[in-house]
Amino acid sequence: MTVTDLSPGPAPEKSAPTTVHNVTGRRVLLSEWGKFWSLRSSWITLAVALVLLVAFGAIASATYSPGAVDQGPPGQNSGSSDAVSLALTGVTFASLAVGVLGVLLSAGEYTTGMIRSTLSAVPRRLPVMWSKSAVIGPIAFVLTTIAALAAFQLGTLGLDGEKIALSMGDDGVLRSMVGAGLYLGLVAVFGVALGLLLRSSAGAIAALVGILLILPGLASLLPDSWYDTMNPYFPSNAGSAVYALHQSSDSLSPWAGIAVFAGWVALSLAGAAYRLLRTDA
Repeated sequence: MTVTDLSPGPAPEKSAPTTVHNVTGRRVLLSEWGKFWSLRSSWITLAVALVLLVAFGAIASATYSPGAVDQGPPGQNSGSSDAVSLALTGVTFASLAVGVLGVLLSAGEYTTGMIRSTLSAVPRRLPVMWSKSAVIGPIAFVLTTIAALAAFQLGTLGLDGEKIALSMGDDGVLRSMVGAGLYLGLVAVFGVALGLLLRSSAGAIAALVGILLILPGLASLLPDSWYDTMNPYFPSNAGSAVYALHQSSDSLSPWAGIAVFAGWVALSLAGAAYRLLRTDA
């Protein structure tokens, strides 16, 4: 006779519970922070921007001659020299470096195809843009402000005894140094927006250079009445009003200048957000 064993067998092993991580703004921000510092191009481009800012400012101050004609970078405030304008001679060149850094942070993912993984992980998409901007903007602001202060302090050594020499405690000096960092931080965000809008590193860099450097020169071909009205509102001219120690009669005030330039950046971010939501990667 066959005996059937009806005793219960061993209980099946339970699988370990799967941990589900929700996509939050903080996690997206930390992800973009890690991406930024893991890229060699971030370190190199950021270092170039800081070196340009400090080196050009120190050299301009050290080689200053009272009888020489100012040959600073283009801009509406490149007239008579003062200690601040000499120290910030490298802002124009540093702006290109931090702008390119912003482009590489955004458009670089389209070049490598990594943007598909990024948007699959963050299907709402917009947090990616805000996080990239929130990472690079403060980094560029803090480091370039420190570099501007270093350029000014080094410049005081070269201007010792000159009539235009100033100290950090003089009226408007600290505001100009912080203004330079604020302008460069916004330029970095501007680069992020252009990169997401155009989705091409080469195209976005070309647009950045054209808007910041070439556009004001081309505008000089307009009738004088048009040019005089429009000139202060071009991005680089509005931005230069933020860190200029003295404003000329045809320039904006520092607060108006930063508001206008921030408006340009906001407009570019709006365009980037629209394309990010409406078109495929």
